[in-house]
Formats: sequence, structure tokens, C-alpha cells
Amino acid sequence: MGRQIIVIGVGRFGSAVAMELERLGHEVLAIDRSSRAIEAVADYVTHAVTADVTDLETLRELGAQDFDAAVVAIGTDERSSIMATVLLKKLGVKFVLAKAQNALHGDILSMVGADRVVYPERETGIRVAHSLTMPLAKDYFDVGPGYGLAKVFVDSRLVGKTLEELDLRGRFGVTPLFLRRGEQVIMNPHREERLRLGDELTVAGRDEQLEQLLQM
Repeated sequence: MGRQIIVIGVGRFGSAVAMELERLGHEVLAIDRSSRAIEAVADYVTHAVTADVTDLETLRELGAQDFDAAVVAIGTDERSSIMATVLLKKLGVKFVLAKAQNALHGDILSMVGADRVVYPERETGIRVAHSLTMPLAKDYFDVGPGYGLAKVFVDSRLVGKTLEELDLRGRFGVTPLFLRRGEQVIMNPHREERLRLGDELTVAGRDEQLEQLLQM
């Protein structure tokens, strides 16, 4: 069942979050001070409103207190980001995720009640850095200090081989988690699964182990 979620600030990050939440079947209320930003996202979300999110009564009139969760995705205006987070928690929104510009901003957001703080620019920077050391990886996701997930292209060198034959765990210490074949996703693929051209294999392991695999 879909949830009701507010997304405050619909720049690049916020609009992407709002539209994906809507695509996933949730009811999304997008709010921004910029009428132009609201116009750009209005056709892709349930409701889109131009409003001042630093005003408690405005948020109350919009029914923020009735929503299940909120995403504070305000760009460079840290004061408005912090104030919106405070007001949402004051109104009783159970889960508030807030975007931070830097560590200090993130610490303040946590102190005023944000349930989760994300750093999109930093996370993107980490992924870009790893993409330079793992050129054969389609994507990389940091899961902790020294550990990550990597999406690996299945090319002509891997086609026709089974996961048992490749022995990724024994040779490289990495664990296959997902195998994507077109629109089909296979979780924990069986060791007898034979790889096909175009498959995407997601593996988990230490960064150095992933690099060894991708330099194979």
C-alpha cells in the first residue's frame, strides 16, 4: 500500500526523489518556493504547491501532520532546511529524511530531529572515485568503510560460464547477490546459473577484492 510523503525542495535531487516515489505508487506532495520548480514537477506527482516551508501554519494548512514521511531536499539554503525539519517534527511527522550540504549541516539536522541525513554530493563523489579504480564496473555503492557493492557487466569473457566455474567467492572473496537479466532480477543466484551476454551481476566484498575481480 502506498504511503503519503512530502518532498520539500524540488531541485535536481528533490524532483528525482519525488518522481521516483510517485512511480513506486506513493502519494507525493511536492513543495517549493519557486513556482518554476513546481511547474516542472507538477505533472509527475500527486500534488505540487508553491509555499514557504519555514512557516508552521502553512505546513499545517497543507496537512503535513497527516503525512507518513517527509524528505527535506532544499538545496543551498541551510537555514530553511533546518527550519523545515524542525517544523515537520513539531507537527508530528514520524520520519524525516534531510539532505545535508556538509558535515556541520548534517550534525545540526540530526540534532533538530532528522531521522536520517543523506549527503548526495559526497555519495556521488565516492562512487565516481571508485569508478576510476574499477573501470569495468557499471556502478559502485559504498556500504561501509572499505566495503561496497559493484555491478559487473557480463562480457564475452564471462559468457557461458556458471557462477560455480567462476568461483568468485573462492578466487576473489566476493559474494554474488543479484543477477539482472533484462527486466528479470534473480536474488542469490544459484552456483549453476550460466551467465549470458548483457547480464549484470551485483557482487559484494571489500574494495580491494572488488578491484581484483574487475581487473581480472
